[in-house]
Amino acid sequence: MMDLMAGGEIENQTSVQQFILLGFPGTWYFRISLAMVFSIMYFLTVVGNMFIISLVWTHPWLHSPMYFFLCNLSFLEIWYTTACAPKAIGVMLGKSQTISFTGCILQLYFIFSLGSTECLILAVMAYDRYLAICHPLRYSSLMNSTVSAQLALISWLCGFLVISVLASLISRLSFCGPNIINHFFCDIDSWIALSCTDTSLVELATFIVSINVLLGSCAITLISYIYIISTICRIPSAQGLQKAFSTCSAHLTVVTIWYGSTIFLYVKPSAQNSLDLNKIVNVFNTIVTPLLNPFIYTLRNKEVKRALEKVISGM
Repeated sequence: MMDLMAGGEIENQTSVQQFILLGFPGTWYFRISLAMVFSIMYFLTVVGNMFIISLVWTHPWLHSPMYFFLCNLSFLEIWYTTACAPKAIGVMLGKSQTISFTGCILQLYFIFSLGSTECLILAVMAYDRYLAICHPLRYSSLMNSTVSAQLALISWLCGFLVISVLASLISRLSFCGPNIINHFFCDIDSWIALSCTDTSLVELATFIVSINVLLGSCAITLISYIYIISTICRIPSAQGLQKAFSTCSAHLTVVTIWYGSTIFLYVKPSAQNSLDLNKIVNVFNTIVTPLLNPFIYTLRNKEVKRALEKVISGM
């Protein structure tokens, strides 16, 4: 009897071997149009971020910690959107709506690991700007190439390690009923909604990780900018004021967009928010933001604009 019960439990836990991603239901023309928009945005995201990396690499005056972190961010954005966009396009075209249990876990792991790393990289970039503006005479000693490399490495390691805990907990959930995910990628909330076992531990772990990674990095960024703004306001020279503002405005714009949407999605004690609303906000977070970053940094940063003008004039 015990063997039968154990066998039934194992069968119950492994009954769902794959999931179906719902994507954005609608008419064929709607889904085709959306797939085309996603494809164009994905292409521009990859090209734009690769262009930022090559621009920094080929111009010596951009070889500083600030642009080293920018390259890390651009490299991250390429993989962040790649973990999501191609599969989403396949789902919209109706060619690749199914995803295996293992594939879903891996997609979730990489999307959220890269998202966590982005939070930490943005916090490090804010700290770098704080040192450059508030402690300009000591900046070269406080933020040298070794320190910047260490900070970037710590950001990547922490981002991937912290999500491995969540991925491990989620992989232990049981799925014995519906296998349709109301999303265009494997999101944590969707897994929680489909599980037929108690998800309170996963929800608590997600909330704790969100508080530490999201709000922790956001607090570092906010405090850095409070000091930066107070220092900028005391700069007597209009030229100095303009230079200080130009080095920060692009990063501040990216930070506002990223943290606004991400905190809305994940800093909540329960996963019972509307999955349809989350799906719309996730489009902004995973597709739109990575596309905007290279344009924001190109248009709002004078040194990057100078490098871009040099490339255009040399053509």
